[in-house]
Amino acid sequence: MNQDWEDRTTAAWATFDDCPEEQAADFRAVIDALVAELPDGSPLGPFERACAWDSTGHSDQAVPLYREALARGLDGYKGRRAKIQLSSSLRNTGQAEEGVKLLTPELDGPSDELDDAVRACLALCLSSLGRDREGLSLVLGALAPHLPRYQRSMANYARALVEPED
Repeated sequence: MNQDWEDRTTAAWATFDDCPEEQAADFRAVIDALVAELPDGSPLGPFERACAWDSTGHSDQAVPLYREALARGLDGYKGRRAKIQLSSSLRNTGQAEEGVKLLTPELDGPSDELDDAVRACLALCLSSLGRDREGLSLVLGALAPHLPRYQRSMANYARALVEPED
């Protein structure tokens, strides 16, 4: 879509944190109105609607919309966001294993500012499956580069959590 639409969508999302819970339906209506401007078949429509449902506490409504957005070809940065958010919603709806399958390939994908979010959501999915050491390893590995000191130690500890002991 054009920059005007993107700007208006960004502006709508900027109001979300100030939106009281009882006005969640009104917020989703704003997003629905923006989506109605999109061409038929656009992957942005189901993505934005999924985000709105998800952000207002309805992961169950968001899951099929994220899937639709990805099936329609949503890729790049927003495609990666959709995978992260879908994985989180899958975990929230008791489908953490599917979330792990969706996000694991993202660990080897092109790096961007969403890398830590991938690891955090994947860690939550792993923890939901009782695989806490793997999840903790991912979180420590993501945290290590941000520390003012101890980066090497934390990265080593993260690896040691999942490497077989000698």
